[in-house]
Amino acid sequence: MTINLRRLIAMLAALVTVTVVGMPNAVAAAVLPINELGGGTYLGFTGGLYPAGRNTMPDAHRTAGVDRALRVRPLDRTGTPSANGRYVLLSIGMSNTTQEFCSGETNGQCAPYSFIGQAAADPQVNHDQLVIVDGAAGGQTAGTWDSPADANYDRVRDTRLAPLGLTERQVQIAWVKVANANPSVSLPAANADAYQLVTQQGNILRALKKRYPNLLQVFFSSRIYGGYATTGLNPEPYAYESGFGVKWVIQAQITQMSGGGTDPRAGNLNYNNTVAWAAWGPYLWANGQQPRSDGLVWNRSDFVADGTHPSASGRQKVGNLLLRFFKTSPHTACWFTVAGTCA
Repeated sequence: MTINLRRLIAMLAALVTVTVVGMPNAVAAAVLPINELGGGTYLGFTGGLYPAGRNTMPDAHRTAGVDRALRVRPLDRTGTPSANGRYVLLSIGMSNTTQEFCSGETNGQCAPYSFIGQAAADPQVNHDQLVIVDGAAGGQTAGTWDSPADANYDRVRDTRLAPLGLTERQVQIAWVKVANANPSVSLPAANADAYQLVTQQGNILRALKKRYPNLLQVFFSSRIYGGYATTGLNPEPYAYESGFGVKWVIQAQITQMSGGGTDPRAGNLNYNNTVAWAAWGPYLWANGQQPRSDGLVWNRSDFVADGTHPSASGRQKVGNLLLRFFKTSPHTACWFTVAGTCA
């Protein structure tokens, strides 16, 4: 077995230095990101972003996702295919989501270090037909998106889409990152916040399809690191466990579409008639300064004073991860970039 010395040193250091709010020090230090947990477990729950401890989706789900990606096309305001039309990638979520996606400045423009800012400056991104719209907003927790009648959807329609000459029928892709404020019950309790997120995200998938009838793909991300939090807004272990909430709602769709029945928490997630096809976007959690295998760390300087919301450097990290994901994923490259392919 080959041991990465840098990683081993970081893990040993973490045993002494990493403290996660709500977890004993020894437990916190031992927590691995879900995408590095693999077949291992957290409180008895198997890791991996997808079923069976894997970070790759089952073949049938992958193929369905490619099919949806290839269906993305320019639409006019009525939702009719048009060479002069547009297709929209829309963000859905809370304060962290809008800060990372756009980080709007006083002039109404997205900050250059945000995802939208980075994408706008990248010549490989399709700037002719793709329109990236930030629908997320501060304070808009999961429960404010889980019904098609929620005020958020009218707000997005009237203040985010309409000013750009766009309609709900042109939204074909969504990035969803949601959480709940002040969670209080952690896994493995049967009423844990992570389970509540499964139900809410299932409802969000159905609400999105109602509001955006041409929606084809939804990509979820969970919270960034919460171990520096100075308030109860969304500390650890809830930030970490929100990843299981995402894992389980996607797994529920995979299981249902493979004939395994409807998940009692997530509800009907049939991507042929009820919701869009769903998958992971970039997985954003790393255990503080303990480097992930791809080098991702979260330093205290990546957060503002409350230790929960990202600073400019934290927003830039997420923006970079989003940009890399959409440029390289076999489910997005064909519509996100000028010359990419989906296969």
